[in-house]
Amino acid sequence: MRWFKGSIRSSIYGLLGNPVAPSDSMLETGTEDIREAMLSLLGDGNAKQFANVIRRIRYANDIQGLWYLRGDLMAALAATQGEAAARQQVHQITRMFDGLLPGSLNSRPSPLMG
Repeated sequence: MRWFKGSIRSSIYGLLGNPVAPSDSMLETGTEDIREAMLSLLGDGNAKQFANVIRRIRYANDIQGLWYLRGDLMAALAATQGEAAARQQVHQITRMFDGLLPGSLNSRPSPLMG
């Protein structure tokens, strides 16, 4: 019966635009790598100022939760480093999500990123 669950998951991901669903271990590793990268961008020096953002990133349940926290991360980084630097750093984080999200959540090219 285990094969049935996997084939349904693959079918759903295929319909959403991802040809193959990421494995559970790949998803878990990717989630933790992204979480650590996001937290390292905020650094220890901003722990008090952005405690709420840090807490939300640290305790996000899944990859989708981290995806939606990119805006909060952008705002925090822009407040300390300026918008241009923040945009570049968040863009690097966004690239880490490639292959880990359903197709409907992947970012689309923006004319602002040129």
